[in-house]
Amino acid sequence: MRIGVRLALTSFVLVTIIVTAVIVNALWWRAAQGNSRQLAATINDRIVEAVEAEIQDIATQGRSAYWAIRTLFQNQVLTIDERDKQQFVFLSQIQAQPSVSWIVLGRPSGDFFGVHKQGDDKLEVMEIDVFEDRYDDARTRIVDRYYVYPSDILFREREPIPSDFVSTDQPWYKSSIDRTGPHWIDVVEHPTGTRPALVFAGPVIVHARTRGVLAVMIEHDRLSRFLSGLSVGESGAAFILKPDGTPIAVPDPEADELMGTRFDIEPELLRIAQAGIYQAMEPMDETATRMKGQEEFRIIGDDRQAYGVTLTPLAYSGWTLATVIPESEFLAEIERTTQRLLLGILSLVIIAAGVSAWLARRMIASPLGAVAGELDHIERFELDRVVYRPSRLSELDHLSGTIHRMAGGLAAFRKYLPADLVRILVSEGIEAKPGGARRELTILFSDIEGFTGLSERLGEDVVPVLGSYLDMMSNAIQGERGTVDKFIGDAVMAFWGAPHDNPDHAADACRAALISARALADSDLRDDRGNPIGMRIGINTGEVLVGNIGSERRLNYTVIGDAVNIASRLEGASKVYGTSIIIGERTRELAGEAILVRRLDKVAVYGRDGGTTIYELVGLAGEPIPAWIAPYEDGLASYLWGDFDTAIRHFQKAQRLRPEGDRPSEILIARCEAYKLNRPKADWDGTTALGSK
Repeated sequence: MRIGVRLALTSFVLVTIIVTAVIVNALWWRAAQGNSRQLAATINDRIVEAVEAEIQDIATQGRSAYWAIRTLFQNQVLTIDERDKQQFVFLSQIQAQPSVSWIVLGRPSGDFFGVHKQGDDKLEVMEIDVFEDRYDDARTRIVDRYYVYPSDILFREREPIPSDFVSTDQPWYKSSIDRTGPHWIDVVEHPTGTRPALVFAGPVIVHARTRGVLAVMIEHDRLSRFLSGLSVGESGAAFILKPDGTPIAVPDPEADELMGTRFDIEPELLRIAQAGIYQAMEPMDETATRMKGQEEFRIIGDDRQAYGVTLTPLAYSGWTLATVIPESEFLAEIERTTQRLLLGILSLVIIAAGVSAWLARRMIASPLGAVAGELDHIERFELDRVVYRPSRLSELDHLSGTIHRMAGGLAAFRKYLPADLVRILVSEGIEAKPGGARRELTILFSDIEGFTGLSERLGEDVVPVLGSYLDMMSNAIQGERGTVDKFIGDAVMAFWGAPHDNPDHAADACRAALISARALADSDLRDDRGNPIGMRIGINTGEVLVGNIGSERRLNYTVIGDAVNIASRLEGASKVYGTSIIIGERTRELAGEAILVRRLDKVAVYGRDGGTTIYELVGLAGEPIPAWIAPYEDGLASYLWGDFDTAIRHFQKAQRLRPEGDRPSEILIARCEAYKLNRPKADWDGTTALGSK
């Protein structure tokens, strides 16, 4: 019993219900994911507030220490040369400001005086000068080291060290000596080595005279220790980076060497933060040096884990605060809940989907697929492969029966149609209506030698011989991407370059001609007298009109034009010259090095003005060159120059070298003998009329 398609479609309602459930679950998951990201944004805002407050506090401490000491200098409570007082004031200020690492004074002489905090329990007082006990003008760095106690400091040791440190060469000195007020800069070099620091520096001006540069330095490790104390989720981290991604501060509680690579945080997090910086800076124009506002990115790390990266520009020197938080910290619980929900839905889906899939496949998909396959066979004109596909669905059963009957009707006509050409036209989407276009194609004509007499002698027995020959030609032409146009008795017309575009149409036509000629020679096709059957081929290339030629009632996809006529004349010329394959001048030009030819003659084709050079196709590139070709072409050159005696000698040599003789040489020897008796006209260029076919 057959049922309708509409009844079968009801089985898919269950699938719709399942899809709806999945969509609802997906929307819930999306909302939960948005809430989690909002929580991450809130955490980031708090981190930004804390970092900005810390930077502001550090900057306040640096400015406070600077203005306190500079005020003492300006009011002459403290002078540039009172180093004992300077030491007392600098030590008191560096202990009063926990964030300050250095307080230094650079003099125009290049001398340096400063106090350096080493952690919470050590201090250094440092002076670099040319001292009186030195006679070589070399500088010495005198370092006094102290222990720090809650209520006192205790001298530990003094160490003199040779030094080439000159304060006037330092960036903080050079950028401040000519200013009227202080400013912030970044420095790296210190008397004790390389450590990046934030510096508040300005000139010391007493009585309108600049006496030196005072600088308060805050090393970046102070920020690193602060970042290490921030809580950025369970495994996230915060970084302060330069616009190029260079780290200013990383969450390292020790932070002994910021320029090093030892961090207590996972290095992958720093790479993720830098990747966010690169993405943020990439779309900026050439004049921009920093981001204009907060930006968020989702970046996949080398560990294939997703991270949320938030970049917030800070107020100082283009610095950016980057917070990196693994998405799994906020989405893990959501994902676990989602997985449990999906597991329940999946159990129902598997059962429902299995039933739905079975029904759909059994009753609709498989029958429709089979019917579609039969239509594909019809489209490709593979009519013998079309079969009837019975179905329980009445509509599909009726459709399959109709297709099978249609294939039977078309099969009766395929013997009269070039099925391969029809397949190509259908695949190319060429409509069956009159029309054409001018294109350069290669055309081939062939026929069997002496077919008229053979058909008269064999009568109806000539049909199998002709069928074998036409099969041989069709296989060779189609094997080399050619199109069989028509059979005219024993003649075959084919062309290359349409309907498929083929830039190698000339070479392909030549290969097809050689393949068919050699296949015929290797076959057992013989005439009624037992002689092997031969054939002649003419090939020419030129611009023709190709398309659906005919009327609205009957069309023929073919080519017409002068180049077609010439190809036919060249096939007829093969009989005159005793050759198998003759090709035209343009064919020779396009085929190029792919073929082996000999220049045959210069002829004027019947019905066409002007001479053209014709060639005999001998073989393909790479095959041995027959010895008789060279003397023949030498003879033809002498012939065209009018040196008929020399031409005769070359042609005779070609005849001797070719065991079966050479008909073209024989023809041209006769011409030379005639021209020796009656010289050609002065404007003769060697062209000979072929006459009618």
